[in-house]
Amino acid sequence: MVHVLLVIVLVVVLVPPLVFFGYMYALSKQPKHSIIRSHPFLGWVRYLLEKLGPELRQYWFDSDTESKPFSRDDFVGLVLAAKYRTDLISFGGKRDFDEPGFYLSNAMFPRLTSELRVDNNTLLKGKKYEITDEGLFTRREKFIDDQVKPWLLHDDDVIVVGERRAHPWRVKGMFGASATSYGAVGEHYILSTGNGARMAGGSWINTGEGGVAEVHLETGVDIISQIGPGMFGFRDDSGHFSIEEYKRKASMPTIKAFELKFHQGAKIRGGHLEGTKVTEKVAAARLVPVGKTVNSPNRFEFLTNPEEALRFIGTLQEAGGKPVGVKIVVGDPKRLEPFFQAMVDLDICPDFITVDGSEGGSGATFKAMADGMGLPLYPALLILDDTARKYGVRDRIKIFASGKLITPDKVAIAMAMGADLVNSARGFMMANGCIMAMQCHTGKCPTGITTTDSKYQEALAPEEKQWRVMNYILQLREGVFSLAAACGLESPRGLNREHVVFTNESGQSIRVVDLFPYPEATR
Repeated sequence: MVHVLLVIVLVVVLVPPLVFFGYMYALSKQPKHSIIRSHPFLGWVRYLLEKLGPELRQYWFDSDTESKPFSRDDFVGLVLAAKYRTDLISFGGKRDFDEPGFYLSNAMFPRLTSELRVDNNTLLKGKKYEITDEGLFTRREKFIDDQVKPWLLHDDDVIVVGERRAHPWRVKGMFGASATSYGAVGEHYILSTGNGARMAGGSWINTGEGGVAEVHLETGVDIISQIGPGMFGFRDDSGHFSIEEYKRKASMPTIKAFELKFHQGAKIRGGHLEGTKVTEKVAAARLVPVGKTVNSPNRFEFLTNPEEALRFIGTLQEAGGKPVGVKIVVGDPKRLEPFFQAMVDLDICPDFITVDGSEGGSGATFKAMADGMGLPLYPALLILDDTARKYGVRDRIKIFASGKLITPDKVAIAMAMGADLVNSARGFMMANGCIMAMQCHTGKCPTGITTTDSKYQEALAPEEKQWRVMNYILQLREGVFSLAAACGLESPRGLNREHVVFTNESGQSIRVVDLFPYPEATR
């Protein structure tokens, strides 16, 4: 009996490993991988470590300020704002102050909070987490109700987009959710982001080129409806632009403006959505067949020059009575000038221009496109602002800035360099629980954000995450007002190039207004 048991134990203990290693050895003799053919077992270990590498670097080996596209320091700061409505830190910042960069210039005598020109008259109902006990391996929290200041712009500083339109859009906040298409993101993300932005007041969401879905309208938030070169949501049965569909959407009260997507920082090549993500609801919003992979070209096929583009913009402005803008990536000043010259010649201007930095990246794209095409946001902003001033149309155009602007300091610097309003996509994704798993293009996002799969979407609870989105917006707006006060201003609307300093690798500092003086209008 003992011998039988011993044999059974040996079989159970030895046979599975032997079978496993035998199978791996047989696989190693297949001609696919040279490393595995020469070093079968160590080669498999190498591939395992390679697979786990991104997670190991993110959580263990990268420093707090190293990771790209966002550092752990950026990520944790955003989570603290969204969950606890605070951005307090201890023992100083972790920025590498020896590196070149932009800094805000503080005033000798900053403004007191009581001296700010801000609309905090009506407190908002809020919710946030509060830590009750934190041990070595545990953290106990409670979700508490409270009241919070909205940190809205004063009526004197309200940003009016499309002043010449029948239905201009009045904006009392400076920060909203950038373009993320339905299909690329799911219903739960749109619900939480839309509801959170609406509860914060003065904010908005951009639909991306995926069209306006019922879930967008359900939130009641202000909407910028984007029209991409694929005309998704604005097409007829032949795939051509439908002015009737455009007018129908322009009649919807929560749709405040329309944006023609000429370029996007992440994918100037045009959009792409896998057929597995095209559910019935996505297909209904985009006006495309269910389950069909859809691509958009990298240009509107019927717009081949500045004059055609501006005449089309003028047609939309008249047909809908609402602001119409364009989204672009800036390559260099010379490529912008014919567009602005045509504005002067035709007396037609877009009501706003969204400038997307090449560091934009919520959409899936080719690596070469993401790394090498177009200018980063700050230099692009300066060029766009200068060109609009040079051609004498800056007062007719509002500028939205987009590109890794997830913290108050970056938003304030963008506003000082010419932005009237600021968009963020990945900031709102992280407020919704994104862990930067880099699975956006697979439809298997572990946090339920960039997926339409009902199983994966269960990870995102809109009824809880909407409060995080609200907190993130409010905390960021409060931060921007605080930075403006430190610069000696009553409102962030007063920020300009005089309030930003650039310091180079040698420690030499110069004001941005001296480095890039405002041009005089020449047209």
